[in-house]
Amino acid sequence: MNKKEVKLNNYGYACINMELAYPPKGVQRVTTGRSMIKRTYLAKGNSYASEITLKNAMDLDKIVDWNILNGYNFFRITSTLAPWKSLYNWTDLPDIDKIRQYLHSAGTKATTHGLRLTTHPGPFNVLTSPHKHVVENCVADLTYHGDMLDMMKLSRTPYNKINIHIGGAYGDKPGSLERFCKNFELLPESVQSRLTIENDDKATMYSVEDLYHGIYNRIGVPIVFDYHHHRFCDGGLSEREALEMAMSTWPKEITPVVHYSESRSLEKEDPKIRPQAHSDFVYQYINTYGNRVDIMIESKMKEKAVAKYLQLHG
Repeated sequence: MNKKEVKLNNYGYACINMELAYPPKGVQRVTTGRSMIKRTYLAKGNSYASEITLKNAMDLDKIVDWNILNGYNFFRITSTLAPWKSLYNWTDLPDIDKIRQYLHSAGTKATTHGLRLTTHPGPFNVLTSPHKHVVENCVADLTYHGDMLDMMKLSRTPYNKINIHIGGAYGDKPGSLERFCKNFELLPESVQSRLTIENDDKATMYSVEDLYHGIYNRIGVPIVFDYHHHRFCDGGLSEREALEMAMSTWPKEITPVVHYSESRSLEKEDPKIRPQAHSDFVYQYINTYGNRVDIMIESKMKEKAVAKYLQLHG
């Protein structure tokens, strides 16, 4: 194990801060996960959506403060900061000025203190889809993420990435890859400039090599290497080969991002759990083969998983 290599990299966590979201009794909870079902939105409208979004933005600002104070330099912002955003415009929210204020505050602090902020929109974002309405919904959701990062004054580069899986293969990988490249043109600059793509966890889907030749070589979108997914869809490459192929797609001035998780099935010693499911903590040494990367640890215990990993290996 190379402890120097461990210290070379930044380690991040996604969306929820466990310490703040589940505090001791009597301490106010801090979370960006407030949401509502669609029926509630239709009943209460934009004023309620605005109220929730403002609270989430205020708490994002607090989470950024916590990360800076506690030495966490990498964090993924929730994709549901503004619930049901596809059903309204930002300017429809009565509290939009205050929302902008808190997003700008969080972004300015992050930039000043070297805290890397990124996003990972959900699996329904499918630019490979042959269905027009699915692509339109995808463009709308990705645009929301671009708008949010713009309000935070974050860079229009993959440093502040918007990361997605490219979507289904539909029994025709070449045709699906072609559609992705064509539909990429529908995205605004706020998204195109930040977009990254990730390898999949099913053998029938997209490996790093598929993404490299089918997307990166054509339109230059960087690849995020997911260690856990590679175990199920390796494209004939070793872990090191896939990692370094993905890394080669990033601009030289920007540290590549990788994702790391381990199998919940193994952690819980329960073969009934899908092997792709993420564990609470990670235990194995993350081998970056001497490369510098920012590592998003995708474990259920969030920042606590990062802290435990560094205790084990730091």
